[in-house]
Amino acid sequence: MASDETGHGREYWYHGDKAALQRRLRRIEGQIRGLQRMVEEDEYCVDILTQISASTKGLQAVAINLLEGHISHCVAEAQVKGDPAEAEAKVKEATDAVARLLRT
Repeated sequence: MASDETGHGREYWYHGDKAALQRRLRRIEGQIRGLQRMVEEDEYCVDILTQISASTKGLQAVAINLLEGHISHCVAEAQVKGDPAEAEAKVKEATDAVARLLRT
């Protein structure tokens, strides 16, 4: 599928794993709804913090999976094409993503 400059309309490497990725995100979404419910029901603060930690770990696992795929597919593909500027841009995207993840 052709891609515009933003990448919309493109089928990315994770397309084959999209169902598993969506399941994981739905599970995290459920955890977040559970957190909302816990606050609404005045649950014990440490129990809420424990659930926040679990939700955060779930999101981090998704992020690491996507980052690993970006490196092994997008960065590697750019290197194989032999376009140094494109390969450098893909590596920069990955390092910027890591920096954003570390700031959170």
